[in-house]
Amino acid sequence: MDENTRYQVLRNDEDQYSLWPVDIEVPAGWQPVGKEGTEDECSAYVDEVWTDMRPRSLRERMAERENAES
Repeated sequence: MDENTRYQVLRNDEDQYSLWPVDIEVPAGWQPVGKEGTEDECSAYVDEVWTDMRPRSLRERMAERENAES
């Protein structure tokens, strides 16, 4: 990747993250989270905030199951 490329961090409805070049249109289903920078800066941000890799829908189903079993 070009070291001069600026990236932004995107998140989808399942709380999954992606790095995306700022000069390319954001794809459908993804929203910017407000973090822009180098690839390394954006990757570090994602590493910090994306602590549970499971999609949101799976986390919700698992929580429902746990509550039903309690």
